[in-house]
Amino acid sequence: MAQIASIPSRSTTPAQFELGIGADLPAAATELMATHEAVGRQLGRDFARHGLTPPIQHLHAGSPLLLGWQAGRAVFGARRGGPRGHARQWLMLRTHAWSRGRSFEELRVTPQFLQSIDTEHCPITRQALSDGGEHARSIDRIRDDAGYAAGNLAVMSQAANRAKGERSFEQLQAAAQSLSAGPITSMGGLDADAWQRLAVLASFVTELPHETAAQLPLVVLPPNRIQMFNPIQALQALLTREIARAGWSQRLARLEALLPATCRADFNRFLLALAPRGLEVAKLDHAQAVRWALEDAWRQPLLLKRWSRFALQLDQAQAEALVQQAAALGLGGVLWQHHEDDIAREGWALERRGYSSAALAWH
Repeated sequence: MAQIASIPSRSTTPAQFELGIGADLPAAATELMATHEAVGRQLGRDFARHGLTPPIQHLHAGSPLLLGWQAGRAVFGARRGGPRGHARQWLMLRTHAWSRGRSFEELRVTPQFLQSIDTEHCPITRQALSDGGEHARSIDRIRDDAGYAAGNLAVMSQAANRAKGERSFEQLQAAAQSLSAGPITSMGGLDADAWQRLAVLASFVTELPHETAAQLPLVVLPPNRIQMFNPIQALQALLTREIARAGWSQRLARLEALLPATCRADFNRFLLALAPRGLEVAKLDHAQAVRWALEDAWRQPLLLKRWSRFALQLDQAQAEALVQQAAALGLGGVLWQHHEDDIAREGWALERRGYSSAALAWH
C-alpha cells in the first residue's frame, strides 16, 4: 500500500454526541463511555492550552469538554489570542469527530499533518479556497466508513464535501456516469467532471478489483499524504507526475527495463499518448496549472485506452513491485512510502465503520 507525500473544517460544530450512560449498561460499555468522557476532557484541556474557547454547543453543564477546558484554564490561565491556523483546525476536527462518536487517530493527525495536506484550491471544483461560503476550506474523511486517520483526510471546499457526503466510490461513480449521460448535467452544485473527480478520489482509498482500478482515468492527482490502496493507481499517478519533469524519457527507460517483455510495447504506446502533454506542461510556470493539465490529459479516450491495455497485463503484485522500484529510482518527484496493510490502516477503524469503540457500545 502506497502513501504519497510531498513538501510543497468545517465551519460549524454539532452538539455533543449523546452517550446517555445508564445504570443498566454492562460494565464493559460503561468503561468505554468513561473513555469517551476522558477524551472529551483532554480535548477541553487542549483548547485551554492553546488559548481557545470550545464551541458554544459544548459549553453546557456536565459537558466533559467544558470540564476539561475549565481544568485547563486553572493550569494554563485565561490565555488570549491563541493560534488560529492549523492548531485551531486540529482542535475543531477532533471536536467534530468526538461529538459524533467517530474514531480519531491522534498519533499522526497533528497540526503539522494538517499543514502538510493543506492546499489553495479545491481538488474537486478547482476553485480557490476561502474562509467562508461554498468555497470555504474543509478537512474531512474521504471514506465515510473509516475514521479520522492519516491517509483518509483531504482538503476540499464545503460544496464538494457536502456533495460527497456519505457516498462510497461506487455511488460517486454512478452519479458521475449518470450526469455524463444527461440530460441532467449537474447535481449538488457540481458538474459531471467534478463528480468524476470525487469518484476517483474515493477510489484511491477503496480496495478495488485490479481490473476496475486499472481502467479508471486519473482525472484528479492524489492529494498529499493520501493512502493509495490500489497499486496500479499508484503506478499511474507516479508515471503521470514523471512526465512533467525534465529528463523523464531517460528515467522511464530504466523503468521499462524492469517490465515483463510481453508488455513493454504497450507501455511505450501509453507513453507516446502521454508525452504530448509533457511538452505542453513544460511551458507552464505554475504548479497548479501543471497539475490540472496532467489531470485533464486523462479525459482523452486514447490515453485511457492505452493505459488500460498496458495496466491489465500486470497483476496487483507486479504493480506494487513496480511502484517500489520506481520510487527507488526517484520517479515522480515526490516521496512515496510503502506501508504494510496493518500499518497503513492504523487508526482507520474499518472494523467499526469508522466509529469509536464507545459509539458502538452505545448503539
